[in-house]
Amino acid sequence: MNRLNLITLGTKDIVKAHEFFKKLGFDTSIRGSESNPDIIFFRNEGTRIALYPIEELALDINEENPPKIGDGFPGITLAYNAKTMEEVDEVLKKAEIAGAKIEKTPKKTDWGGYGGYFTDLDGYYWEVAYGELWEFDESDMLVIEDQ
Repeated sequence: MNRLNLITLGTKDIVKAHEFFKKLGFDTSIRGSESNPDIIFFRNEGTRIALYPIEELALDINEENPPKIGDGFPGITLAYNAKTMEEVDEVLKKAEIAGAKIEKTPKKTDWGGYGGYFTDLDGYYWEVAYGELWEFDESDMLVIEDQ
């Protein structure tokens, strides 16, 4: 686990947040419609950034007992994008052995992938996920293209 592929920022108003970052000059890719996006990816160099509704991000971590927004959950997750489902399992097991708390055991996702979450020793949420159609560049960074 020697890379960070994606930082997801939970946002209260994804449309306003998208407008803000576009004004700053970020090149973005929208999944869903412009007026009601599901998720927005930034096509920046280096680590990728995504905007996602904060309530849905908390539910993605744990549907039955989502982290409390504000006091306990700052709305930020870090992501390690694996190349296989087995790699997801291996990374989560390695994290647990190192002292991480598994927040969501790996399972099939509603978007067709496979993944889980852990919190590190300081309480930061890490997603470890795999997508069958994902492609990586020569630096093992997730390639994000318009759909």
